[in-house]
Amino acid sequence: MLAVLSPGQGSQKPGFLTPWLDLADVEARLRWWSALAGVDLVHLGTRADADEIKDTARTQPLLVAAALLAAEHLPMHDVGLVAGHSVGELGAAALAGVLPAEAAVTLAGVRGREMAAACALEPTGMAAVLGGDPDEVLAALQAHGLHPANRNGAGQIVAAGAVGGLEKLAAEPPARARIIRLQVAGAFHTPYMAPAEAALAGVAAGVTVADPTRILLSNLDGAPVGHGRETVRRLVRQVTAPVRWDLCMRSLADLGVTGVVELPPAGTLAGLVKRELKGEGAPEIVTLNTPDDLPAARALIARHGGVVARPPASRFRVVVSPAAGTFRPVAELAEGAELRAGQVVGHVTGRQGPVEVTAHDSGPLTEWLAHHEDPVAPGQPLVRIGGSH
Repeated sequence: MLAVLSPGQGSQKPGFLTPWLDLADVEARLRWWSALAGVDLVHLGTRADADEIKDTARTQPLLVAAALLAAEHLPMHDVGLVAGHSVGELGAAALAGVLPAEAAVTLAGVRGREMAAACALEPTGMAAVLGGDPDEVLAALQAHGLHPANRNGAGQIVAAGAVGGLEKLAAEPPARARIIRLQVAGAFHTPYMAPAEAALAGVAAGVTVADPTRILLSNLDGAPVGHGRETVRRLVRQVTAPVRWDLCMRSLADLGVTGVVELPPAGTLAGLVKRELKGEGAPEIVTLNTPDDLPAARALIARHGGVVARPPASRFRVVVSPAAGTFRPVAELAEGAELRAGQVVGHVTGRQGPVEVTAHDSGPLTEWLAHHEDPVAPGQPLVRIGGSH
């Protein structure tokens, strides 16, 4: 199976769209999408410097537009799976047939503007935590009032929250962990972005959607999403929910992906996949950055692609946290136990007291994704039901 991946914020580089403008109709398409997004995509993709394209309001529609432009030059009918990281999910949703390209670019413009506005409300930021024991890292984040905004696999968790909390984390890092402050405008994928989520929801409610025509993985829990309206609900929710790219990569392995094409600006997601999916069975990867890379990408799709008319039934389901707090699983439930729909699997204790976590489906408890006393955020995956480990 062949997967096409759409990158997220931080992957952009000055001038990365310049060679694409040599292709027919690309500049005209960018000018049309610029009108929808409210930014000059031609300027941003060709002449703007690094500081200008670091602006969240500009970066997000630029990345979605770049991915969709490149995908137009690929035989997408042979692609079985798509996924995107953060704002890249909008591009992936369009490639899966859930959204028209124009709607994806428009929503990216709204998302970028509203997240930039939310960042201006109070001083927040993000920092990459590299290495360390994951449980110890999550405990340290909770101790400093921070959120695990991204879990990217390969020993990388991105912390987000108030600047003071990030400074304390840097001064007292978890054992064997390195803290790298990220040059971003604020605490993306945390409750600090609630105003942006609400604004995006108001616009997204008016978009005409369709069910996906190929497998589309969700950042919320790494699982395939089978319905268009549910996809849009998750895209809106993702503004304040953690990005679980680690679970998306696990799904790539579970679903038997053998080839990966990363759309421009490519490199970041390819690097994460290479580090996470190693050894026998590791997928063949092509990074598509310029039109010169198109022959290699098309050849990879020819070797690994095949039509998938509709997403297969999920081989696994994920139970997510209903609230922020500390997770306590039911002690008697071990991996391998059979769960029934509605069964209590644990509790999340937060400011409002304990909240039950229940299984929404029946099947074997394949894996605990959170453990006793782990700090958890709303929407964070806790338990995996069904599928392979």
